[in-house]
Amino acid sequence: MNRVNPNNPGLREQVSGQLSEAGDAEVTVFSQREPLRQPRTSPPILEDSSRAAGEGRRPSQVASNNRDAVQVDGVINSNLSVNAAEFYPSGYNPQEPVYEDGEDHYYPETLAELETLRELVELIYTQSTSIPNFSYTGARLCNHLSRHLTLNSPGNNFRQLLLHRCQAEFDQRDQAVRGDEATQKSFHSYVLFLGELYLNLEIKGPTMRAEILLTALRKLLDSLFSNPEDRNLICAVKLLKLTGSVLEDTWKEKGSPDMDELVKKIEIILLDASCSRDVRQMLLKLVELRSSDWGRVQGAAATSEATPDNDPNYFMNEPTFYMADGTPFTAADPEYSEKYQEILDREDYFPDPYEENGNEQYDEYENGMDPEIEEAYETFCLESEQKRKQ
Repeated sequence: MNRVNPNNPGLREQVSGQLSEAGDAEVTVFSQREPLRQPRTSPPILEDSSRAAGEGRRPSQVASNNRDAVQVDGVINSNLSVNAAEFYPSGYNPQEPVYEDGEDHYYPETLAELETLRELVELIYTQSTSIPNFSYTGARLCNHLSRHLTLNSPGNNFRQLLLHRCQAEFDQRDQAVRGDEATQKSFHSYVLFLGELYLNLEIKGPTMRAEILLTALRKLLDSLFSNPEDRNLICAVKLLKLTGSVLEDTWKEKGSPDMDELVKKIEIILLDASCSRDVRQMLLKLVELRSSDWGRVQGAAATSEATPDNDPNYFMNEPTFYMADGTPFTAADPEYSEKYQEILDREDYFPDPYEENGNEQYDEYENGMDPEIEEAYETFCLESEQKRKQ
């Protein structure tokens, strides 16, 4: 074990020096402490310091800030309106009136490209033959476009392109009536659309229908009746119900017996073809409809001139009476006036207790039963009680 020699100055100076250094370090550590948190308020920024900081910014930052300020001021002070011309296509008139059917001042639109018109025809045809109950609307639309839509290219217009599109399906009619269910369904939609076109498509000039559609409908009906399946017959019935009256009137004006020939074909199908009972009933109803002039009622005579002889609806709203034996009669019967007077006389002798001034004699029994009926009812109740006890 080494012992310290007090006479050794070197060691004493070394130890004291170490102690002195340790003490100085300790004093330095505890005397230079920083605050635990920052103050809640920041010292005010002097203008000079901010100016100095601004001078130290990069020129790009200053330019960016200037641009933002200019943009904000431009938006705030802008005179641009939503009705400005920049927001409308060239050639568009914002004050253009809405077109309504029947207006004469509506100007026709012009298409610059033939391909655009073909796409329009194809779109209308597809929608009219694929969407149920759209064929009428499609035909009306076709009539409007054929009258008001023109093309810069001569020899091509909407109606011609539409008829060319229908011709493509017309040429496949014999194969379509013998095709599968999907093919027949598409073909039948086309047939009904063509019927709507015939009724609604008008030719410019004197109001008249397209003659080519009349010929096409006649041939389509022949194709449907030539293959008398239920689906084809149903389509033919629908087409004749839709256009039968117009077709017959047109054929009669020309002296053509086309409708009589079609009815004969229907009668042959009813006798020979093995169609279902429902389809047979539809064909019979169609023949009956044609015999009644397609359900058309002739214009009734004027009110001052209406008589039982010239107006079939003269007695339509007259009441029906019944005699004592239950025999019905109306105003159309020759003995109507005599029998009607007998009824009036009988009502005078025997007024209706439920009509006005006819129920006075029943007032005393209104809240109760007749005495005889009441006595009989009590007797019935007593007898029933005795039988129940036995």
